[in-house]
Amino acid sequence: MTTQIVTPVTVPIKNIVLEPGSVLTITDITWEKFEAILEELGEKRSARIAYSNGVLEIVSPLPAHERPNRIIGDLVKILLDARNLDWEDFGSTTFRRKKKQAGLEPDTCFYIGENAKRVRECMMSMNLDVYPPPDLAIEADVTSKTTLEAYAGIQVPEVWIYNKGKLKINLLNDSNYQESATSLVFPDLPITQLIPDRVQQALQEGTSQVLRQLRQEMGGNDRT
Repeated sequence: MTTQIVTPVTVPIKNIVLEPGSVLTITDITWEKFEAILEELGEKRSARIAYSNGVLEIVSPLPAHERPNRIIGDLVKILLDARNLDWEDFGSTTFRRKKKQAGLEPDTCFYIGENAKRVRECMMSMNLDVYPPPDLAIEADVTSKTTLEAYAGIQVPEVWIYNKGKLKINLLNDSNYQESATSLVFPDLPITQLIPDRVQQALQEGTSQVLRQLRQEMGGNDRT
């Protein structure tokens, strides 16, 4: 009887093509492998990653995912400006915390108030041993268990998840997230109603018109 030896096939991560809306999950990934994969993927890509305790997810977003994400980010900026709060938009920056075995790239994230001042000059990689985690992260999609575990490892205090016209606010409590009816950043606003309503209005009537209207309602100047 002849024994056939099968040689494993190794395909570079960058050569794997993901269809928009698809998710690739890889298990048993060490921290060193995770960092090597990030290096191989590079920064010029649309796919986003989430890593927690050996599980890596690579997500290829749909256009329908990107539009609400961008609209919500613009709405947040107007609400922050109305409160005269400093902010810095760090978009989908890669955040990593080795001791927690966690890494991710939010759809959008914000540093607010004093933290915005602390990170305003950060132009290189975000070192969480030097800088704080973002105050608010926004995900415009169904966020997996891996992603929320990664957010908990990074210690982001507030994560919004927008999916199918609804917004959920998740607040960090020790090492887990609990859904909340109110936001830490905007405790006096009905965020879970305001944001979905304005996103839907923007998709129907145009984003610029909705943003101008909200800015006027919040008492600000109409500026681009």
